Amino acid sequence: MTILNIAVAGSSGRMGRALLAAVMKDSGLHLQAALEMDGSPYLGKDVSELTGDFGGVVITDNFSAALPGCDVLIDFTQPEGTIKHLSVCRAEGIKMVIGTTGFSVVQKEALKAASEDIALVVAPNMSVGVNVTFKLLDIAAKVLGEGYDIEIVEAHHRHKVDAPSGTALHMGEIVAKATGNNLSEVAVYGREGVTGERLSRTIGFSTIRGGDIVGDHTVMFAGTGERIEISHKASNRATFTNGALRAACFLANKDKGLFDMQDVLGLR
Repeated sequence: MTILNIAVAGSSGRMGRALLAAVMKDSGLHLQAALEMDGSPYLGKDVSELTGDFGGVVITDNFSAALPGCDVLIDFTQPEGTIKHLSVCRAEGIKMVIGTTGFSVVQKEALKAASEDIALVVAPNMSVGVNVTFKLLDIAAKVLGEGYDIEIVEAHHRHKVDAPSGTALHMGEIVAKATGNNLSEVAVYGREGVTGERLSRTIGFSTIRGGDIVGDHTVMFAGTGERIEISHKASNRATFTNGALRAACFLANKDKGLFDMQDVLGLR
C-alpha cells in the first residue's frame, strides 16, 4: 500500500487540530509536517500539544524546508496564507486540498493558474453530507425556481470571522445558476427597516453567530401553500476532516487540475 505524505497548514486551529489527529490515526497516511504562521505560540512544540495524544512531529513555520517530499498539503487557513502556500506547492509540485474560504476574484484566478501545474481540490466545505446537499439543491432549484422564494440561513460558532459562510455562498451560487441567475445580481445580505416587498428573483441570506455551533445551513424554498427546506447540520468536525482526507486520497493519481468535492464524490 502506498503511503501518502501529508502536511497540515494552520495546525493550531480547530480544523487543524482535528486534521492532525485524523492523519495520524490513518494507516494510509503519514504526517510529514505540521505548519503554522510566524509568531504562533506553538512553533517548536510537538503536535501532541495540539492533538492531546499523537506526537512525533515538531510544528514549524518554515514551509519551504518542510514541504519538499510531501504529497499533499491540506490547508484550512486564511486566503492570504493559502496563496503564499500555493506558490511554494506549485514550485515543489505538491498537491493541495484547500478548505479556506473568502478568496477574492484575483486569488481565485491564482488558484486556477496554479492548477495548470499541480492538482488542487478547492471546496468551501469538505463534508460529504454537505456536498450531497449541494447536489440536492441543484435538483430542487431547477424544479422549484419559478414561484418559490429562496432564503438561506446559516449558523456558526462565535469565532467565525467571515459572513455569510463560504458554504452558504456556494449554496447561493448553485441555486442562482440553476435558476438562470447570477448570485452577485440577486443576493440580499440581511434586511432592516422598510425594505418594500420581496423581489421574486432575489436570494436572501441570514447569518447567526453564537456559542460553539459547528455549522448549520438551511435553504428554504417558500411557495404559496407549501415550504420545502433542505438542511445540513454538523455536530462535530469529523465530517470535515473525513472529507478532507478523502480529497487528499483522490489527488493521489492526479497530476494537475482544479477539482472540488463533487469531483471527489463522483457527483458530477
